[in-house]
Amino acid sequence: MPYDDRLASRLREVFHGRRNVVEKRMFGGLAFMVRGHMCCGVIGDELMVRVGPEEFAKAVREPHARPMDFTGRPLTGFLYVSSKGHARRQSLEKWVRRAIRFAQTLPRQ
Repeated sequence: MPYDDRLASRLREVFHGRRNVVEKRMFGGLAFMVRGHMCCGVIGDELMVRVGPEEFAKAVREPHARPMDFTGRPLTGFLYVSSKGHARRQSLEKWVRRAIRFAQTLPRQ
């Protein structure tokens, strides 16, 4: 399934001007790497967000969020956010900030 180019463009706008951000095609979608670690991305029309294991329980209870189960099993610390959950720029930026915050806790690669 191709990824949503419009969502990818919106993510590029959010990341504009940030250092240490790289785009990579993965999982049939597009991932944004921060300091060498997967931070967030687009799979189909959903936003994929890596919030880490400690933030996961809180984040997954938010509207339009669900565990990322790409392989059939949930990936610890990763979420999908449906299009309703990132429709507004403010909502998208909130999710991206959470993902960046977690990525910055990981060692630089």
